[in-house]
Amino acid sequence: MIIQQYKPEYESAVIELWRKCNLVRPQNDPKKDIKRKLKVNPELFLVGVEGGKVIAAAMGGYEGHRGWVNYLGVDPEYRHRGLGRKMMEALEEKLLEMGCPKLNLQVYADNTGAVKFYERIGYKNDGVVSLGKRLIPD
Repeated sequence: MIIQQYKPEYESAVIELWRKCNLVRPQNDPKKDIKRKLKVNPELFLVGVEGGKVIAAAMGGYEGHRGWVNYLGVDPEYRHRGLGRKMMEALEEKLLEMGCPKLNLQVYADNTGAVKFYERIGYKNDGVVSLGKRLIPD
């Protein structure tokens, strides 16, 4: 797998990947999420490509205090090959270069497989409550 920065021609493949990975929720429009992401830290929007096919993707962000990861997905047919770990390592490396001291992420409570994955690669439950408020309805 080759990890590279997102390109507009990957849009439909990335959205389809996110759908396969059950990352698209009714309250989020993935096209709008991509458009918004490309305005802030586009260099942290990574895709994993193998044989011309998008098989992994992740959106990273950094606002000067904490780094964030959203929409990490690996095509179910390509899982358990270390590709999710490679995507996270690529984001971690880029964030470190930017001076980011800590990386945060959120996982839906019912996504126990994702929680176990992140724990295996060194992430811990910070014991915080995640709150959100929608400012722009999609």
